[in-house]
Amino acid sequence: MHIIVVGCGRVGARLSSLLSSAGNSVVVIDKDAQAFERLERTFHGKTLEGIAFDRKLLIEAGIEHADALAAVTGGDNSNIVVASAALDDFRVPRVMARISDPIRADMFSKLGIITISSTIWTSTRMYEFIISPELHNVFSVGSTGVQLYEFEVPNLLVDRSVRDLNVASEIRVVAITRESKAFIPVLGTTFQSRDRVLAAVDMRALEKLKAMLGMIS
Repeated sequence: MHIIVVGCGRVGARLSSLLSSAGNSVVVIDKDAQAFERLERTFHGKTLEGIAFDRKLLIEAGIEHADALAAVTGGDNSNIVVASAALDDFRVPRVMARISDPIRADMFSKLGIITISSTIWTSTRMYEFIISPELHNVFSVGSTGVQLYEFEVPNLLVDRSVRDLNVASEIRVVAITRESKAFIPVLGTTFQSRDRVLAAVDMRALEKLKAMLGMIS
């Protein structure tokens, strides 16, 4: 894949290095050439100094044949402008933007830009840890919608089947870790004591999951 990363701060540098190490063609853009010093030694992509919403610079970065673009500078406005151009002008298939403002993150996600809001993610994770420390969120699909939760099987579910926890279109067990080995269960798989469960949950069904796990009455 050919991927453009806009912004070489801590997030951009780490993302670029990971993508490069995985064998992808990566171009990193930043207005400060010194920012490229954050890239790991494993990075084998290309760096370009300049303002990312400069059309000529984007073309030089290969946006016309890019498979994805991630705008992860420290400024919401810059990320929105670059992401919008990538989506609307160049038809890049996968466009992601780092947006701090929750309101704008939600607005732009509705326009087809995948938005990652550290404000939403951090506040939600802290809230969940305070209210339900037994239920650990490991991944969010979109700013709202489907979440992946990990938890240890409570005693009330031991010897019961995955079928008893699955709820159509709301809750689905996707993996179980047992004695350090993970596997994908079937509906008839029986939970055992100390199992770690990974479940996909529609956020509207989170309270239902907590009730099924005995966390609320």
